[in-house]
Amino acid sequence: MDGRTDWLSRLLDMFPVSGKLDYRCFLAAPWRINYVPSKAGEIPYHIVLGGSVMLEEPDGGPGRQLVAGDIVLLMDGAPHSLHDGSGARPAPLRDRPTLNVTVTENDGTGERLDMLCGRFILSPAHERMLRHYFPRRVVVRAAANSAATAKPGTGAQLAGLVSLMRTESAVENLGGLAMLNALSTALFTLTLRLASEAAETPGGLIALAGNPRLSPALTALFNEPARAWTLPDLARLCNMSRATFIRHFQDRLGRSASDLLTDVRMAVAANALKTSDASTGAVAELAGYQSDAAFQRTFKQRMGMTPAQWRRQMRATGDSGELAETSPSVPHE
Repeated sequence: MDGRTDWLSRLLDMFPVSGKLDYRCFLAAPWRINYVPSKAGEIPYHIVLGGSVMLEEPDGGPGRQLVAGDIVLLMDGAPHSLHDGSGARPAPLRDRPTLNVTVTENDGTGERLDMLCGRFILSPAHERMLRHYFPRRVVVRAAANSAATAKPGTGAQLAGLVSLMRTESAVENLGGLAMLNALSTALFTLTLRLASEAAETPGGLIALAGNPRLSPALTALFNEPARAWTLPDLARLCNMSRATFIRHFQDRLGRSASDLLTDVRMAVAANALKTSDASTGAVAELAGYQSDAAFQRTFKQRMGMTPAQWRRQMRATGDSGELAETSPSVPHE
């Protein structure tokens, strides 16, 4: 497969993601921030620079403590709360806008927190598909200590990137906003890369990529979606029997290889419909379908509309998946 690229690069080529840093939080206990549901096409993230945070889910389940170096991506955009864990009545928050970020502060006197909060922005249609293949929460540790002392590898790269975000958000340098947006965009890729390298991957595509025996099939599906792949073909790439491949793929991803191939094909088709004037038949062939009727039926099932309707909607809304000039959802009351 000459000219192939890794699966994550192919994924982000199909589903462009842009990042934006919105808040730098300097808080002292007691404090609490209640986050409303994210807007369509937005995935919030939090980076703990100093202190600790309790992440509270809306379903009332047990909270999760995040400490300095932890990064959390909330892939489902669900409402959530962050607090100091004391249970005390929180001190009022106040926002102080700067050129690049909004600084959130309070007058608490307890343990201090330093945290960056932002969001990743992509097409709402692409977001729906991503949520099928990623866990609700992705949590990683950038490094054991600092970028200077972290062991070489993705953790050290991510720690270095976070260090740059910390510096850029603290001062108003020329081009600071552009830098923070670019660093936020890179944050998405590095966080997913580090999650795939963890001993216990969180599930979905990350878990699949973290299994060296299954990753050849993942790379093949993303690089050659139009090929008439069969389960025996994919099993041979992974040096497995057909039955073993099916079982392990399903266990790791939570979906079949056929489901993933269909969704990758739909992504290829959706992008072609949005960016070219190719006929529906030509787009169907590009996505690996010999029958225009079968392609149209599958596209409507997966995307909720016909290819022609999709093309009209994308062109009417200018839905490119690039960073939108919108304000973040107001996170706190």
